Amino acid sequence: MKITELDAHISDSSIVVAIPEQIFSDIGGEAVILHLKTGIYHGLNEVGARIWTLIQEPKAVKDIKQNLLEEYEVASEECDRDLIALLKDFLTAGLIEVQR
Repeated sequence: MKITELDAHISDSSIVVAIPEQIFSDIGGEAVILHLKTGIYHGLNEVGARIWTLIQEPKAVKDIKQNLLEEYEVASEECDRDLIALLKDFLTAGLIEVQR
């Protein structure tokens, strides 16, 4: 079942994937995403760009979190909070699909 932005509960077991209607460009460690349907650009910092790279194929939230904990010095709770917030932002912007 797909999750809409009105039902944006994203859990560790949720599967997320970037929509195909976008163009992604890495710019010196940061990134820009162009949503082709809306024409809106979205900028990402280094960590956001890494998350975006990870979700080019369907991936469980818990697996994304594990990657981030291995690659960056961040507390588990902070990682979880920031990751879920970013994924909800992506969902609201129509940039990802989420499955339970």
